[in-house]
Amino acid sequence: MKKLIVASNNKHKISEIKQILKNFPFQILSLQEAGINIEVDENGSTFEENAHIKAIEIFKALGKRHAVLADDSGLMVDILNGEPGVYSARYFGVHGNDKENNEKLLSNLKGVEFEKRKAHFVCAIELILDEKIIIDVQGDVEGYIIEEERGIDGFGYDPLFYVPRFNKTFAEITSEEKNSISHRGEALRKLEEKVKDYLQEVK
Repeated sequence: MKKLIVASNNKHKISEIKQILKNFPFQILSLQEAGINIEVDENGSTFEENAHIKAIEIFKALGKRHAVLADDSGLMVDILNGEPGVYSARYFGVHGNDKENNEKLLSNLKGVEFEKRKAHFVCAIELILDEKIIIDVQGDVEGYIIEEERGIDGFGYDPLFYVPRFNKTFAEITSEEKNSISHRGEALRKLEEKVKDYLQEVK
């Protein structure tokens, strides 16, 4: 079975990707599982640019022998002009500090009424199958930022991201419910369909 290396070591993200792509015709591995120790400088100005930067660097580092999937995702709050955007994971200044990132977001939204706290998660994915086949997809989901964290599951801004459809935050719903509507779930389903089309073409 062909290997698909996901350009990430984020355990939560890897788990979501493996669950959603469980019928994918590849063995899905994180960078750590593949024995790869590379830090990629995500200096793009958009999610799409960062996904490409990560994908192409890992693809080259692997000697172009394996398929590579990279995603860049984050939260965009309308009233904050799209912040934190591509800086979602390091909004407070330190990469991956969920607590500080959430506190900064709440501070920046202090006094803003619920109806004006509209936000959406965005996920851009790039899959490099080989040097000639590169697939790009994007997914998003809309919600609102509430005034305090709710829920114990999820990660990142999930405890603050309220989804009216479920009357819960991303941290309060099950992983199956989240994957059914999330930005990453939507992007991965689009990707799966495109890969199916490609595999049918090359048969």
